[in-house]
Amino acid sequence: MGSGARALIWPALAATLVAALVLVPLGAVTIRAGGFGGLRGGDLSALWFTLWQAAVSAALSCLLALPVARALFRRRFTGRGLLISLLGAPFILPTVVAVIGLIAIFGRRGMVNAALGGLGLPEFSIYGAHGVILAHVFFNLPLATRMVLHGWQAIPSERLRLAASLGFGPPEIQRHLEWPMLRSVLPGAYLAIFLVCLTSFAVALILGGGPGATTVEVAIYQAFRFDFDLGRAASLALVQVAICVAALALTAWITQGESFGAGLDRPLATPLGQGALLRMQDGLAISAATAFLLLPIGAIVARGLPALTDLPPSIWVATRISLTLAGASTALTLALALPLALAAPRHRWAETAAMLPMAASALVVGTGLFLIARPFVNPTSLTLPVTLIANATLSLPFAVRILLPEVRTLQNDYDRLAASLDLSGFARLRYLTLPRLARPLGFSAGIAAAFSMGDLGVITLFSDGRTQTLPLALFQLMGAYRMDQAATAACLLMALTFALFWACDRIGHHADPR
Repeated sequence: MGSGARALIWPALAATLVAALVLVPLGAVTIRAGGFGGLRGGDLSALWFTLWQAAVSAALSCLLALPVARALFRRRFTGRGLLISLLGAPFILPTVVAVIGLIAIFGRRGMVNAALGGLGLPEFSIYGAHGVILAHVFFNLPLATRMVLHGWQAIPSERLRLAASLGFGPPEIQRHLEWPMLRSVLPGAYLAIFLVCLTSFAVALILGGGPGATTVEVAIYQAFRFDFDLGRAASLALVQVAICVAALALTAWITQGESFGAGLDRPLATPLGQGALLRMQDGLAISAATAFLLLPIGAIVARGLPALTDLPPSIWVATRISLTLAGASTALTLALALPLALAAPRHRWAETAAMLPMAASALVVGTGLFLIARPFVNPTSLTLPVTLIANATLSLPFAVRILLPEVRTLQNDYDRLAASLDLSGFARLRYLTLPRLARPLGFSAGIAAAFSMGDLGVITLFSDGRTQTLPLALFQLMGAYRMDQAATAACLLMALTFALFWACDRIGHHADPR
């Protein structure tokens, strides 16, 4: 067997395992569903709500991101880099924690309703469709802002200098530079956020507020936990897979990049938008976005930190379980992601296998695994292994996407040198691949650990209530209206999630030889 064939053994094994973890549960769901005959009339309402709330949430996230991204592109101020990093905090914030923070700001006793009451205005209710959309905008506004900001930064400074020399004002710059860029960037940003909102579970479960605001994911959960109607749950899972695959296909078809050409990467001598009105608009956009995204996090810390030592023992047991799952899930994610990412530049099947989990949500995979396990064992006995496997599998596409650009650079820069030194196999992995990929590996590990710590998906199907992760224990505290303890548990979960992400990312930077 040649060295090239030997090098493909591990990627092929990883691809086979990922395909089995995704396709076998989907096959079980398809067989059990037997078509869509298990659906009820209310399930069509859930499908409609899933689609329109995702469409509205994505549209609002992208529209609100435009003034924020433009302001961050035009302005230079102390702490700008730190602010951009902080605006990404909701991306790794556990969903259930973010919901508690939003309730603290927009809930019945929150800051917003206190201000409205002082002005004699009607109270705002965070529960229902508008609460789901609000939470989705909270999570996805930073993502949209970063994607649009990257689009602005991709415009060569030479184009902007030429526009200035021609006397272009803001309307002309928008027409000739900004709108072409936005036509290229916004469709991809919109569809990415639309896909995220399609598979949202915890947000709709907590804030949905009744049958009129139920998503397909929540309907799957209800069919399992309350009706134990496995046929209906499988039919709903099949619907969810269909809309995810359609959204992915649409994303791949419509996201065609538009290039402005290469530049010399020289900074602008004169910043854009020097008028007083433009400076005021940019300052207002940055301030409003910062307050909207960081106030809920601050509210969690202010309410939960003082009582951190008064949590019941069950929370600390759940914390230990969550940390163990996060560590094991992260290790499994990297073990799958690294060989697939190394093979993907030359073998398209490796990248395809890594992206397979995007066609199914955690609840869909959990439904399939439940159906497979039930004839042989009590599914509740598999709560932790199944949660671990599902978390690792669903984190895989993000890890591979993070690794791929660095892998391509590594292979372009060092393949010939490694071949001339006869550096291959484990030696190449130890002395070349791992050191040069340390940073993206650390970042990937941080993302995987954060996702695992905050997951409230598969475990809601398998757990019997005695085996709890920290997000599940937090959700149960909320269900029992023990909001003070819930806020404290949320503060603990948020701190641990950020600490794991920071530690993994820091280890990656420390291990990088550059």
